[in-house]
Amino acid sequence: MRARDAGELIIGAILGALIAFIGLKAIATVDWPAFNSSNVTRALTTAGQVLAIAVLVVAVVLHRYGRPRWLVDLLSGIATAGLVTVTLGMPLGATRLYLSGLSADQQFRTEYLTRLTNSPRLADMTYLDLPPYYPAGWFWWGGRYANVEGLPGWEAYKPWAIISMAAAATVGVLLWNRMVSAGRGIPIALAVTVVTVMYAAPEPYAAVLVLIGTPMLITMLYALRGRSRAAEGPVGGLRSGTSWASVIAAGLFLGLCATVYTLYAGLFAFIAVVMALYLIVAGWLRNSNKAVADDVRSAHRRSVITAVIGRLAAMGVISGLVALLVWAPYLWARVRSEPASGGTAEHYLPDRGAILPVPFVHLTLVGVITAIGLVWILLRFRQRTIALALGLAVVTIYLFCLLSMLATAAGTTLLAFRLDPLLIAVLAAAGVLGVAELARWAVGRLGDVRFAIGAVAAVVAIALAQGVPGYLSTEITLAYTDTDGHGERADQRPAGAESYFPQIRRLIAKQTGKPADENVLLTADYGFLSIYPYWGFQGLTSHYANPLAEFDKRAATIKRWSESTTPGELIGKLDRSPWTPPRVFLFRYSTDGYTLKLAEDVYPNDPNVKRYTVTFDPTVFADPRFIVTEVGPFVLVVRR
Repeated sequence: MRARDAGELIIGAILGALIAFIGLKAIATVDWPAFNSSNVTRALTTAGQVLAIAVLVVAVVLHRYGRPRWLVDLLSGIATAGLVTVTLGMPLGATRLYLSGLSADQQFRTEYLTRLTNSPRLADMTYLDLPPYYPAGWFWWGGRYANVEGLPGWEAYKPWAIISMAAAATVGVLLWNRMVSAGRGIPIALAVTVVTVMYAAPEPYAAVLVLIGTPMLITMLYALRGRSRAAEGPVGGLRSGTSWASVIAAGLFLGLCATVYTLYAGLFAFIAVVMALYLIVAGWLRNSNKAVADDVRSAHRRSVITAVIGRLAAMGVISGLVALLVWAPYLWARVRSEPASGGTAEHYLPDRGAILPVPFVHLTLVGVITAIGLVWILLRFRQRTIALALGLAVVTIYLFCLLSMLATAAGTTLLAFRLDPLLIAVLAAAGVLGVAELARWAVGRLGDVRFAIGAVAAVVAIALAQGVPGYLSTEITLAYTDTDGHGERADQRPAGAESYFPQIRRLIAKQTGKPADENVLLTADYGFLSIYPYWGFQGLTSHYANPLAEFDKRAATIKRWSESTTPGELIGKLDRSPWTPPRVFLFRYSTDGYTLKLAEDVYPNDPNVKRYTVTFDPTVFADPRFIVTEVGPFVLVVRR
């Protein structure tokens, strides 16, 4: 990768982000009906998708007729970013919330963005004075976007998710155009973009890595193999035989993964290791000619093995240095042997995590394209670098899945089910290349039928794209039925108990005299922490908790507090807390007292979380040292 290419990719990312920004602003100018009660936004989404795909077709035609590369890149970048924007932005046009609203996993993700919107300082999403355990990269930049726009974190989540995916999709199409030419690169990017939005959009930072990571697999393989073609195998000579630009690019990408998503960083690093092992074996076998002197053969083998390992190590060093940008504070805390317990991030095994993903056996458009991709990889991995890169990625994903299943015997998992979007994207990319070969065969047998083939391909692309909103209908509906930070539901129906949150925030500010980020709050209504940057004494579940927070010990401490019988006893326990105690308590009211509905890990059961109720006697707060206010179903308690 040349410096000019790197510059063009940066410009492409900015272009994609700008297209999404403008598109979302345009969508927001109209008062649209809710997605879950009208088909208007669905119809407009389809129309926008058809327009975007039509522009991509024009870009391919221009490439065929030898038009300037900059024009082809410009059109393909704009259209790809527009496709992402309209596919997600239009169905969500009438709500401020993103897919899945403020429910389940989206709740803690929104909390993280709210935290880093409040301050650019790296900090845990929930706990005071702790470094972040989850990579902050995507959320940190989202916080800066929110600051520029003047939006609260929860409201910036939707546009930032779409903008970042649009930028990544644009980078993806430019990478494909450079690797396989625009004639095939644009269709590949289209397929990868559509399936990524379909399967990974609820986890937007994962979608970003899939969109960029799929074409970067080819760069990783070339970086490890050295300056040679697929048929020539790996080359020795760490200095002379290495494409250092590719090594640096691959290392930077792995570092990007480490700053965004630990699971994907681990997977892509594993893929790099598998690629290196494959190249070492290939290099060993290639130098097996017994007609060559033993010492010469051994020297060639050593040269190849040393070069491949050196390139892998260089990629590791580069990625490690980039990763330290977000990981250094947490690693330093662990090096100092700060207490850590209770984190159970890997304790989750849904039914799809207990079986191998086989998208190519389903009778759907995705199933057909991935099946073609699998066959193409098997037929071409010996001759084509791209087929080998994609094939090794597929093998590694399945190895990772098997390792995750075996890890259950040790009481944990590797969360391999979250890798399904990457597997599908890789196979879809291979599927487009397989279709291209079938089309070439058809032209050879039937004459010039390129127009018919192109027309059918465009129709299939439209059919696949227009199915995305339907596939994500549950997540889209939640964005309309959840109560947002203004206490409103986007579908105009009565809001939930969360509609009291703005009033509660005002009461806390008045009664404490401090801003949100100077108060520690104990509550089981974690949506409150997603909307406002209060520090939480306890997190949503141990699966999202920072190990340094000692989730299990905090849970036991809360239980002991609830057993207090007098105000003095409770205050004494609060003051002896090993962590900064909460000054603010947000309970739910019940006839038994003031309640918190907390969670504990019950893995290996599925669901892996059991809810239990902790009840405080109201009399322990009947003291001048506390202010008690009832707000709807909530009881707000502030320690003076």
